Amino acid sequence: MKLNRRQFILKLFLGTISFLVLDSFWLETYFIEWTEHDISESGPKKIKAIHLTDLHLRSIKSVHASIAKRINEEQPDVIFFTGDSVERNKYLTVLQDFLSLIDIKIPKVTILGNKESSDRVDLQKLRKVYANHNGILLINEAYLLKINNRKINIIGLDDYVHGEPDFLKATEGVNKSLTTVVLNHCPVYREEIDRLSLPLNIKPDLILAGHTHGGQITFFGEPFFTPFGSGIYVKGWYNNEISKMYVSKGVGTTKLPIRFGAMAEASIFYI
Repeated sequence: MKLNRRQFILKLFLGTISFLVLDSFWLETYFIEWTEHDISESGPKKIKAIHLTDLHLRSIKSVHASIAKRINEEQPDVIFFTGDSVERNKYLTVLQDFLSLIDIKIPKVTILGNKESSDRVDLQKLRKVYANHNGILLINEAYLLKINNRKINIIGLDDYVHGEPDFLKATEGVNKSLTTVVLNHCPVYREEIDRLSLPLNIKPDLILAGHTHGGQITFFGEPFFTPFGSGIYVKGWYNNEISKMYVSKGVGTTKLPIRFGAMAEASIFYI
């Protein structure tokens, strides 16, 4: 049947709307963009790390099962969680279920996001959930990761929005000659990390952050909104002469269960 111009425009409009709805509520939310980054400078004994952030777990869905499956296939040396895994105590059992899908032999290093640090989550219970699955929760603390006959510093900072991140406290006594990875939920605190690291003679090799959801809803690449604690940072790499920071778009959503122009993300790093 031949369409007149009005019918054609109407069908085109309805088709576009249908695609946008499908993309926003399903494709970009339930399919993961896996990105890979090698900052090892081709050195020997690379450490393979997977970075997850902003899971906002409320129930186990197919996307979470697919992430766990990929992790088990990749067999990384460590998994970094940079906050907002859960929003309330009632979801701690869901976090436990998610971690149970992942090979327990893989160590996990975690920090708080603004959701966990807002007093809605019992931190002792959260620590226990991670500990039961070969994980450690860092709050302004350093952890010496020993893998593949290498040692690297992992600096875990408190949340910027509801907590009190303290880079000075977290780096007390660390071996400054080692590779240093900083886990920092809110990317805006990177500026304080840079300011403090110079007199300390500590040069972060990698800062991993989340919080922004990549804007979650963007138009022509520009975010409609980013939460307090984002600063000028939205997604991807932000490098300067002091540090390299990667801001992940994260896995979950907040406020609205949709993404547009900000596909859910998990990352593999070679350090």
